[in-house]
Amino acid sequence: MKIALIDSGIGLLAAAAALRRMRPDASLVLASDPGGMPWGPRTPEDITARARACARAAAAQRPDALIVACNTATVHALDALRAEFEPDLPVVGTVPAVKPAAAGGGPLAVWATPATTASPYQRRLIREFAAGTPATPVPCHGLADAIERADDAAIDAALAAAAALTPPDTRALVLGCTHYELVADRIRSHLPAAADRPVALHGSATAVAAQALRRLGTAADPAAPATGRLTVLAGGEEATLPEAVRRYPEAQALLRAPVG
Repeated sequence: MKIALIDSGIGLLAAAAALRRMRPDASLVLASDPGGMPWGPRTPEDITARARACARAAAAQRPDALIVACNTATVHALDALRAEFEPDLPVVGTVPAVKPAAAGGGPLAVWATPATTASPYQRRLIREFAAGTPATPVPCHGLADAIERADDAAIDAALAAAAALTPPDTRALVLGCTHYELVADRIRSHLPAAADRPVALHGSATAVAAQALRRLGTAADPAAPATGRLTVLAGGEEATLPEAVRRYPEAQALLRAPVG
């Protein structure tokens, strides 16, 4: 079994790590667009073109499923990718976890890139799944780019700015960009909360990985042998994971996987 993931940069690590935990025997193809990262500020047409280029490069590796491991690309390009690749290649998008976050009933916030925050797509998700629950969209300026560079000072500055826009009574926080899951612990440290009731963080990586397995008609098997291989594509060419990924725990199992 082989599963491909696409993103502008290293935000795909969270879903890739979840897949590695669920099915260590699955081979993974990680296709990114470092020359175009970040996708968020680009036009919908440009985002779609870049996501399609990543997907075509990944599809050439003959995967069994394709994950769009990027909220922005899911918003703008998912329909185009499904039209091109399905039904032969199942395409799974990434949806911010608004529904499970709202299930707790308390006020929630959605941290996302400015482009996603301003999108009708996110407003529709909040309206559909968080109706009656106070929900605050929070644009996180520069956070994904800082995570991509593993720039600690820039990450902390972006986190502090986003936390300042987050209402103090927030009980659930939706991580609306896949990059953000790589710094979940640091996000928690910036959020004020009572010791007996910390803010619950809701990412998408585990749910997306599980959905990809469901589309393939298979189940998680964490005890499977760790025989899955790793292929990395950057701008359509074979590459290695960037040095910055070593800073994030999600990369460690991937770095140990055989290449090719």
